[in-house]
Amino acid sequence: MPPARKPKPRTYDPTKTRTAVLTQYANIRTAALTLTPAQLALPTRLGDWTVRDLVAHISMAAGSISLALDRDEPAKADIGVLDYPFATASFADAIAEDSHDLAERTPDLNTLLTHTEERLTEHLTGVADTRVLAVRIGSVTLVDFLVTRTVELVVHTDDLNDAVPGLDIPYDRQALATCTRLLADTLAAKAPGGSTEVRIPPYAVVQCVEGPRHTRGTPPNVVETDPLTWIRLATGRVTWTDALDKAQVNASGERADLGDLLPLMS
Repeated sequence: MPPARKPKPRTYDPTKTRTAVLTQYANIRTAALTLTPAQLALPTRLGDWTVRDLVAHISMAAGSISLALDRDEPAKADIGVLDYPFATASFADAIAEDSHDLAERTPDLNTLLTHTEERLTEHLTGVADTRVLAVRIGSVTLVDFLVTRTVELVVHTDDLNDAVPGLDIPYDRQALATCTRLLADTLAAKAPGGSTEVRIPPYAVVQCVEGPRHTRGTPPNVVETDPLTWIRLATGRVTWTDALDKAQVNASGERADLGDLLPLMS
């Protein structure tokens, strides 16, 4: 059997990605402005993080774009979008500490969120998509870093909706699509191959897992789920077993068990 081929990196429309980041951040900010002190003190599914900690983290994640654009430009990018999901775990403790610190020293989260949005809009005006940024995990082009921000914003929108009953922050379609595609491509990069087809309609289909390559007709190994369930699986919010038990994912074929490959990031 020939060695599994790594998937070709996907390209993302720079203009649509910028708009997706700005729109999803605005969705979060608008909802967060309505949160009461009691709601901000609610626990989340992220360990000891409160809603206040999570909101501060979201502002920090989006604000990292502006901070990076204020720094000197590196000579070249040394990472791409598919490096991001595999690198986050090594910085998780530092990110959590920074988020908690920001929440503690910022009593007025509304001002923080609004200031972050204003700076983000200003910094993204007129800057080239190929601009290289120095960020925590390495040097990366602006458009690639914006793709990673859709993951931060979409995943944490879901975390906020889970933590605060009735909040129901909407998802920008392009942000949800971009997040879904990046995490699907991450699976294909982690387990390259062509024996299993993973379908996340309407946004993504990828081939993965070593084994006989499917070429025509119905694939022998198929996994299908919806975008939010996929994102929760990929980030450890939902386990593979629980998703199967609740019929949130359909899996058929002897190579369709992705339990040992998930989560992809946490």
